[in-house]
Amino acid sequence: MRKIIHRVIAAALAAAATPASAAWFEAKTTHFLILADESPRDLQEFAIKLEKFDKAVRTVRQMDDPPIGNAGRLTIFVLKDTDAVSKTAVGKSSAIAGFYIPRASGSIAFVPRRTDGSAAWDMSADNVFFHEYAHHLMLQNTDASLPPWLVEGFAEFFSSAEFPRNGSVQLGMPANHRMPGLYLLNRLKIEDLVGEGLPDNARDEVTEVFYGRAWLLTHYLTFSDKRRGQLASYVTQVRSGTPVLTAARNVFGDLNKLDRDMDAYLDGNRFTYLTVNASQFASIGASVRALRPGEAAIMPIVVQSRRGVDSKTAPQVAALARSVAAQYPDDPAVQRALAEAEYDEHNYAAAEQAADRALVRDPALAKGMIYKGLAEMQLARGNPKADWDAIRANFIRANKLDTEDPEPLMLYYESFRRQGKQPPQAAVDGLLYALVLAPQDQSLRSMAVAELISADRVAEAREAIAPLAFNPHSGKGREWARKVLAALNTNNSKAALAALSADDGGAD
Repeated sequence: MRKIIHRVIAAALAAAATPASAAWFEAKTTHFLILADESPRDLQEFAIKLEKFDKAVRTVRQMDDPPIGNAGRLTIFVLKDTDAVSKTAVGKSSAIAGFYIPRASGSIAFVPRRTDGSAAWDMSADNVFFHEYAHHLMLQNTDASLPPWLVEGFAEFFSSAEFPRNGSVQLGMPANHRMPGLYLLNRLKIEDLVGEGLPDNARDEVTEVFYGRAWLLTHYLTFSDKRRGQLASYVTQVRSGTPVLTAARNVFGDLNKLDRDMDAYLDGNRFTYLTVNASQFASIGASVRALRPGEAAIMPIVVQSRRGVDSKTAPQVAALARSVAAQYPDDPAVQRALAEAEYDEHNYAAAEQAADRALVRDPALAKGMIYKGLAEMQLARGNPKADWDAIRANFIRANKLDTEDPEPLMLYYESFRRQGKQPPQAAVDGLLYALVLAPQDQSLRSMAVAELISADRVAEAREAIAPLAFNPHSGKGREWARKVLAALNTNNSKAALAALSADDGGAD
């Protein structure tokens, strides 16, 4: 449901229109739902590797691992190669080798089955995914207001994970895929590295250097005896509201000396790493199943719907979804996908009907309930006789199926706003709990911040908006969030609400 460039999918849609010959499989683990046209054995090995990575990162970062429901799993679409990933991302070949979209409706990642490079310094498919998943884990901390260089530095730190035959996992290995940029390109000024982040229009080579130097600084501060404790002190200052450059000078001292020390650390080329022993992973497993014929046939459409369509591509996706749905009228997954495609094309009555058909075949299909409720909310617009209790019943039923799913909680709250009513306290509490469950979703976070400000819970609002103010991937959204944060820092709730409503945070 997010907008993308029109030429995204002409080739992919044409391919989807042909008879499906792909043998799609689904792997399910504690934290992941992985969909791939891949052999079951290879997919299971990949799934177990990802679970080991998750466990290793949580172990070294001392992160909690609370139980999650189906909605809490990260869905991963494994595409053919990096070219397929980049075309899915922006509609054309580009430098994008993998990407991650955080959503309360279910966070997703797109990664390549393989990358084009084969040299030791090329970025591998594993590097791509581990980088993106590190972001996902970091964002699970609701107070994760880290500066851009550290957000990317930590992701790069974990992206080079290795898996020896003894069953252990090694973290903090040299980021060989960043070495060309570190050695061959002009380095950034240290103030630009540890400052407010790069502009969205930064040149590719500048971005490459930024990622490499961010990894180097993170690695150096993690393992350097001379600077032990500085990274924690720096993060504490930033989270307390100290400007990032001021915090850097306060903690690291002379930034030019820090820059020289980083170079010496790089030239020494004796990088320490962390090892998590095999015994930590004894209970990890993965189940794999072949998708039903209908599920496999609809999968190319699902990929495009989950990535996002615009006003030009939505009709094409919906037309193909109808074609597949006609062939598989009894498959609930196909009808649910049709409901989403119809909804994206604003065919709300058709979306409701498709959701109903899905629920007839699978009464416990939460996404069917959600799309039925979404469609009914749209159909209720301008209708004074709309039965809002019946509409909200869809979200209540979905919540009962999985109380840890943030989407029904968010939509239950939103239904009152759509109706023009003040949400009751139960709905507000549900919204704030949804943020705990899906702190990665920017729109959800914005709604929660507005509620916190309105309730004069300024300190909590300040903590909730801070991660958006440091988002390294959204220049527009970052500036918007900083205006809100600046108003909150002066306890000016009225100005903060005005800034909050002045923009959508740069969400696409």
